[in-house]
Amino acid sequence: MATATISMDSVRRAIEGRDGKSLAELYRDDAVVRIIDRDHPPSKPRELHGRQQIGAFLDDICGRDMTHKVETGVADHDRLAYTESCAYPDGTKVFCSAMLELKNGLIARETMVQAWDI
Repeated sequence: MATATISMDSVRRAIEGRDGKSLAELYRDDAVVRIIDRDHPPSKPRELHGRQQIGAFLDDICGRDMTHKVETGVADHDRLAYTESCAYPDGTKVFCSAMLELKNGLIARETMVQAWDI
């Protein structure tokens, strides 16, 4: 069971610190993440189910040699949204916009839209 409680600051620290473990602790055991990007259009998004599957995804992202910067973020009692800019050493840029639904202080559902340089 996760002991973390989500806030914009905790999300920002974990993302910018490339801390996949801390990020995974912000999700409920039964959380769902929906990812829309160039390989997964809105009609067929990638879906991750449960903290274990989400954690593996976050470990992969955080383990990459790239920078992460949360640009904007807003939170209320049951929603949190943010935008993030990432850059690989070769100059490739990625932009992400995420909307999170919270339940009992943890992420229950997330939808993220990613755009990559071609």
